[in-house]
Amino acid sequence: MRERREIRPLEATVTDVVRETHDSVTLTFSTEERPVYEAGQFLTIDPHQFPEIAGIVHYFDHAKARREPPRAYSMSSAPHEPLLAVTVKEEHFSPEQMAFPPLLSPLLVHGLRPGRRMTIVGFTGAYVLPPGIEREADHLVHVCAGSGIVPNFAILKQALHQELPLRQTLVYANKSHKDIIFREALERLERQRPERLRIVHSLSREPEAERHGPGYRSGHIDRAVLEEAIGDRQRCVVYACGPGVTPFERKAARQKGLEPPPRFLETVLALLHDLKVEKNRMHTESYG
Repeated sequence: MRERREIRPLEATVTDVVRETHDSVTLTFSTEERPVYEAGQFLTIDPHQFPEIAGIVHYFDHAKARREPPRAYSMSSAPHEPLLAVTVKEEHFSPEQMAFPPLLSPLLVHGLRPGRRMTIVGFTGAYVLPPGIEREADHLVHVCAGSGIVPNFAILKQALHQELPLRQTLVYANKSHKDIIFREALERLERQRPERLRIVHSLSREPEAERHGPGYRSGHIDRAVLEEAIGDRQRCVVYACGPGVTPFERKAARQKGLEPPPRFLETVLALLHDLKVEKNRMHTESYG
């Protein structure tokens, strides 16, 4: 049984801002005390603490008739690493998927510099490896899209660090090669541990994705890709993270008497069900 940890605020200082892609960054933090968390968990950040966006925060408070809640960000660092890190992808406004424009992610991606102090609240989330997973499986399959890679990157690194007897396969969907978060770090890990890690990149907007290397393919993640990646359904555990249908989309569809069209996560879950992967072998986390 896991030890229950207190979720509480921590004062943190940004030590580095690493540009991952044109619209995503990794923020590393120093804290007075060493943070205690599990790979795959998240922290929260209250937008009210930033004077740069105070006006729009107050507008949101008024327009929604409630206090604007904190935003959750998965940690891309693993517990064995020296610094806490989160990786943030800028949300882009889509009136079909959200009622209000993004509030905090544009500031975190484009407006922070090393030395910036802020309050973070951590740590929580059940999207983690259970104790003794090696008794239940020998193959850990990550299925991710976009910034859905963030918690899985932490889990992947932690499993390698702990020398868990697990093969890992990452199936990672993006629009293009330049959109791949952690691309160089993932390539380095795969080179270092080829017996433990295999990566399959699926690029939906590059018809000749194979030119980037043998691990690349064009198109969306489909049944054939997952079937080949998973192999033995009885010895795998799947961790899937990516955009899912938003509450705004569900409400808008209900008003029209319709079901909202599936997004990445719903599509992956349907494919896994079709492949007869048992429900207790699937773990998911949604964003969007």
